[in-house]
Amino acid sequence: MLRRSSLLCAATLAACGLVSPLAAFAQQAFPSKPIKLVIAFPAGGPTDITMRQLADNASKILGQPVIIDNKPGAGGTLPAQALQTAQPDGYTVAQIPLGVFRLGYTTKINWDPLKDITYVLNVTGYAFGIVVPADSPFKTWADFVAYAKANPGKLTYGSTGNLTSPHLTTEIIAQKAGITLQHVPYKGSADLMLAVVSGQLMAAADSTGFAPQVEAGKLRVLNTWGDKRLAKFPDAPTLKELGYDVVQNSPFGIGAPKGTSPEVVRKLHDAFKQAMEEPSYVASLGRYDMLPNYMSSATYTKFAQDTVVREKVIIDKLGLAKEK
Repeated sequence: MLRRSSLLCAATLAACGLVSPLAAFAQQAFPSKPIKLVIAFPAGGPTDITMRQLADNASKILGQPVIIDNKPGAGGTLPAQALQTAQPDGYTVAQIPLGVFRLGYTTKINWDPLKDITYVLNVTGYAFGIVVPADSPFKTWADFVAYAKANPGKLTYGSTGNLTSPHLTTEIIAQKAGITLQHVPYKGSADLMLAVVSGQLMAAADSTGFAPQVEAGKLRVLNTWGDKRLAKFPDAPTLKELGYDVVQNSPFGIGAPKGTSPEVVRKLHDAFKQAMEEPSYVASLGRYDMLPNYMSSATYTKFAQDTVVREKVIIDKLGLAKEK
């Protein structure tokens, strides 16, 4: 009965010329089917686990399932690329990792990360660090640097992909430390952790998806990248404490296709913001020393604009810009 009344109200408004019939119906009907949330990393990792909890919370608020679609690879940029061919109806949304904002400098693309994505809201940010196997001879970051200096290019480390924040930040650290490392890219944290725990890699740069392996005594944290030490790893120094003026927390949020109506964006924003505030989501983030990091649609759009400028400086410094 309530739905019928809403539709009749929408029809009345349309008949009076206050809104178009299609707009009136869309405002009342959205969402009328499941919503797909595309994320940038494989199942089983910290992004997947925390975003599934967020999606579950949002599903209850929206009254429709929010289904996770994992699209790992390409430095975390595949979900943003998927938005370029999706209908701007709100039924496909995507995680926007920081790598999206540097994509135009490193890869030839026919779309613009600022003009061709509608920014809905930011939800959190990663905590990062460098880990080694528990039986590694590197007991401290000083040991790591000393070996790398004595063996240029022989110390292997993995990340969650080329041109991701873990990759680029580690290369910046290496520059500052005067060392050369050998980078090995993976599609996500789950595969990366298997590689470093098994000894295929000498180290890994990752978000704190490494927490379970550290707590199980399989890995050791050499440093973390936040402004302060992480509560879960109080003995691991920050990069700033080690003498590097580097802080990296890599905020990420949710975007929709270009042209998505403001009414639909508002409904998505409100639902995911409420979902962020649920204790279950805060607890899932806490497993990885992550925190909610809310930005409104307007603030997130401004963040995207500022980040595109900042990332160009990093890409140029590392000499990774694409050939023109």
